[in-house]
Amino acid sequence: MKSIRYAVLTLCAAAILAAAAPLAAATVEESLKKSFPDIPVESVHATAIPGIYEVVAGGRIAYYAPAQEYLIVGSIISKDRKNLTEERNGEIMGQRIKSLPLDKALKIGSGPHKVIELTDPDCPFCRTASKFFAGRKDVTRYVYLYPLTIHPNAEAKIKYIFCAKDKAKAYEEAMSGKLDDMKFKVCEDAAAADMVKLHKELGDKAGIQGLGTPMFTVNGQVVRGANIPEIEKLLNAKK
Repeated sequence: MKSIRYAVLTLCAAAILAAAAPLAAATVEESLKKSFPDIPVESVHATAIPGIYEVVAGGRIAYYAPAQEYLIVGSIISKDRKNLTEERNGEIMGQRIKSLPLDKALKIGSGPHKVIELTDPDCPFCRTASKFFAGRKDVTRYVYLYPLTIHPNAEAKIKYIFCAKDKAKAYEEAMSGKLDDMKFKVCEDAAAADMVKLHKELGDKAGIQGLGTPMFTVNGQVVRGANIPEIEKLLNAKK
């Protein structure tokens, strides 16, 4: 009789543990795709919260509760006021930017600090950041030009840069506003048009769409916007 009771208790304990254990990511992903088939899921991982899973889709983070089939959009904040979602978004963005082919970027400078830059020549915040970097000789910049749809003249300026013999100089002309009168000859070179298209695609791959410009990695750390104090902090940390 004792052995039967022990066997029953063991089975009950196993059942409770199985119910409490996190589901396999593959199982959660199947549930998610069934409940939300229109979401382009890239990855699914368990979080520190039982029953809640991190979902990366389109370079953005959401959360999924498979038991209720709820998709949760928002941030997880820890008790010490850290935005864990924002930190993860930064990690994901950093990985994406790190994977960009540097040989396709516009290279400016030869300093020891590596800066990857996604920018728009008609974005005022991009110009602020560009002015800051132009005053430093300790950076090597890898620039990807991403024309936002709200700036109708940006693409023509980017073509001008790609057509120029001295592309770094042309970039500085655009970022300093010297091309704002649009009196330059619009370049119709096919190779320049291909580079514009490629940089757009690389910007989309990095996940910049919907976030806006500028976006940077400074020595591998993501900085969103023209956050000059944060950029200076990261540059000084490497000295």
